[in-house]
Amino acid sequence: MDADAIEEGRRRWQARYDASRTRDADFTTLSGDPVEPVYGPRPGDTYEGFERIGWPGEYPYTRGLHPTGYRGRTWTIRQFAGFGNAEQTNERYKMILAGGGGGLSVAFDMPTLMGRDSDDPRSLGEVGHCGVAIDSAADMEVLFKDIPLGDVTTSMTISGPAVPVFCMYLVAAERQGVDPGVLNGTLQTDIFKEYIAQKEWLFQPEPHLRLIGDLMEHCAARIPAYKPLSVSGYHIREAGSTAAQELAYTLADGFGYVELGLSRGMDVNVFAPGLSFFFDAHVDFFEEIAKFRAARRIWARWMRDVYGATSQKAQWLRFHTQTAGVSLTAQQPYNNVVRTAVEALAAVLGGTNSLHTNALDETLALPSEQAAEIALRTQQVLMEETGVANVADPLGGSWYVEQLTDRIERDAEKIFEQIRERGLRAHPDGRHPIGPITSGILRGIEDGWFTGEIAESAFRYQRALEKGDKRVVGVNVHTGSVTGDLEILRVGHEVEREQVRVLGTRRAARDDAAVRGALDAMLTAARDGSNMVEPMLEAVRAEATLGEICGALREEWGVYTEPPGF
Repeated sequence: MDADAIEEGRRRWQARYDASRTRDADFTTLSGDPVEPVYGPRPGDTYEGFERIGWPGEYPYTRGLHPTGYRGRTWTIRQFAGFGNAEQTNERYKMILAGGGGGLSVAFDMPTLMGRDSDDPRSLGEVGHCGVAIDSAADMEVLFKDIPLGDVTTSMTISGPAVPVFCMYLVAAERQGVDPGVLNGTLQTDIFKEYIAQKEWLFQPEPHLRLIGDLMEHCAARIPAYKPLSVSGYHIREAGSTAAQELAYTLADGFGYVELGLSRGMDVNVFAPGLSFFFDAHVDFFEEIAKFRAARRIWARWMRDVYGATSQKAQWLRFHTQTAGVSLTAQQPYNNVVRTAVEALAAVLGGTNSLHTNALDETLALPSEQAAEIALRTQQVLMEETGVANVADPLGGSWYVEQLTDRIERDAEKIFEQIRERGLRAHPDGRHPIGPITSGILRGIEDGWFTGEIAESAFRYQRALEKGDKRVVGVNVHTGSVTGDLEILRVGHEVEREQVRVLGTRRAARDDAAVRGALDAMLTAARDGSNMVEPMLEAVRAEATLGEICGALREEWGVYTEPPGF
């Protein structure tokens, strides 16, 4: 790009930069030197390919979505938490908010993730262990007791039973006296990543897509600030993918949901801003920064050029980041504080919109209060002490970072082409029921292509680790240590017994005829093709449990069995 074009871009950025919207902060170095809000080529310099880098707040958004960067608003500190019952987790949420957390993120236990009640025989021994147990709207009320839902953003990490759980959240807001239309937050909902990596599905893919489409329509019409879909690459990376695979599979899933919305006749400029993303921040510092920058650029280009989005917000890729759980080690666990800080810094330098930092003991158990506080303070040190929030995209223009950004983008585009080709083989006439990328994703799920590719990547890494080509401190290098055992959080069996007792009491006190009628109305909607959110809300208001709602749908739609792979 020649010098005149670069200067024209600088002038456009300056015209959009609003100093009055910056935070009340000291934008100087520790030594007192002033720091500019953004840096670029010197006036008069040329820079080949600068249009791919650009300026913050300008297409293709490589350098961030907003002209002010973090000067205008820092990332949201959104700590992921949930354990035991709703009352215990409510206390942890209050601790996080009192300690400076800016948003909540709900971790659910395995029975809830699988759409089963706490008293289901298959829930035995799992209630409250990897997250909080939620059986009904009454539990959701307790979970957010004394936390005004109209004033806090809430993220919920759940996919298979996401829609009924979201209905419980809406009913909890109603019972607080909060208009659900003002709620703000994110629901994960992403079912593609379950088939690809996490394996927590309820039905065949098509019924899940039906529910997701219904939810997208409901939120676009009635809860405009709420994001009903957080497309999750985190679990894909945790399963063993490379950075490029994480990026490509995640964005392809996002394209599939765009095609789903378009197939419903929805306006891409209306529903696309309701899509957000969830990425892993791994320990390879510069590769992760490049991954985040490439993600924004790819998404903006595809949304504009492939799917016809004309509004800025429809082209924006907003994302939450969590530091890498798989990078944590049981050996020398205090090293995990260092790993998490490096990963969190990569997420911030990559321009994340919100961030969760893992606790040092999460490889062993759910975080203790002390470990959760250290994780929270890690973000606060980055935000308040390091100066990284003073400049938008401070590594922009680095030869190394820009080369990595371009490389990951090229690798992702090759994977998109592979997915498209699978869709063509599934529908050689070119008539895709939802869209070409969606067809390719479904074919890749059916024939095990995604899981095979991730397994191969995980195997290569494990082999390099065992040979010593990849080094992990405390595991295969520098293994001597004076660190003793950690005191870890343990969830006792009494939590399960009490949850089951309370569930039985609530069932005995409700109107069973109203529950049966509401479930029948929900199934009628499932059969006649109408939107299922409203009848599901009525079932939740009648205190139908999660297991009853999901069980009724399992009987109607059947279950999914993954094809074997060898």
